[in-house]
Amino acid sequence: MKKLLASTCLMFGLFGTASVSTAAECGSLTIASMNWQSAEVLSNLDKIILNEGYGCSADITVGDTVPTITSMAEKGQPDIAPEAWIDLLPDVVKKGTDEGKLVLVGSPLPDGGVQGWWIPKYLADAHPEIKTIPDMLKHPELFPAAEDPSKGALLNGPQGWGGTVVTSQLFKALDGSKSNFTLVDTGSAAGLDGGISKAYERQQGFATYYWAPTALLGKYEMVKLEPGVPHDDAEWKRCNTVADCPDPKPNAWPVDKVVTLVAKSFSEKVGPEVMSYIEKRSWSNETVGKLMAWMTENQASGEDGAKHFLKENKDIWMKWVSPEAAEKIEASL
Repeated sequence: MKKLLASTCLMFGLFGTASVSTAAECGSLTIASMNWQSAEVLSNLDKIILNEGYGCSADITVGDTVPTITSMAEKGQPDIAPEAWIDLLPDVVKKGTDEGKLVLVGSPLPDGGVQGWWIPKYLADAHPEIKTIPDMLKHPELFPAAEDPSKGALLNGPQGWGGTVVTSQLFKALDGSKSNFTLVDTGSAAGLDGGISKAYERQQGFATYYWAPTALLGKYEMVKLEPGVPHDDAEWKRCNTVADCPDPKPNAWPVDKVVTLVAKSFSEKVGPEVMSYIEKRSWSNETVGKLMAWMTENQASGEDGAKHFLKENKDIWMKWVSPEAAEKIEASL
């Protein structure tokens, strides 16, 4: 951030009017909320903290990974994507940063995001020979499709998710259909979770794409299948993450780097205190997993979860913000 801007904020702070300066610098902004639980609660947390603590006028816009990050890279909108799994769209993110549209700021999940194909632990315990994805593909009878039990099924995510693209490409690379498997389009995040929950409660065999940290994996004990091959980053970027690539190769999921994406135009106009908050704001997979479990048990919205976190975890979030902002946020609760 420009030294002049930082000096200006310091000067206002000395005269007790930092909140006025910050509000003027922050202004209106849009925060992207992806359609999964950790991203939903984080976007609401950012909205509360920025509005109540720093005088912003933030609104949330709901979207999926691919269209949201593409829009930010091309148009500089929305202003913030709090939880962006950027390894799913490496070329798009690089283009956005190279062209000066995007800035990568801190990481909300420093532990990293874990994605892959999972099976229930009760099935893994009953069949210890199934440790890898190739092992799974040898046994379609253990993962019967609901519509055609003669075939094995792999549950995929909804359209618009980067993980859905990768799963489809890996399924193609591994000739899943030749192994008598079918890839199931679950239609939505709720459809995917519902399919997993239903099968688990009935102790049925199933395989699915999923990721951590999540409340669902906190509730249901699952085992991540090993890919059977090492990770090839060049191949990952060339084809595994590209929906229309015709010749994908088997590959291992990387531990995803999760960052906060900020539109460059917003980062240049906003006050340094706001950018400092965005950079410092992060939580462990364990912390967010517990919060998501609470949200699930209480059928809580992202806003409910954010308020619960602010009330119960002052020792964490107060380190992210200025003392003046902390006082305002606490008063708002």
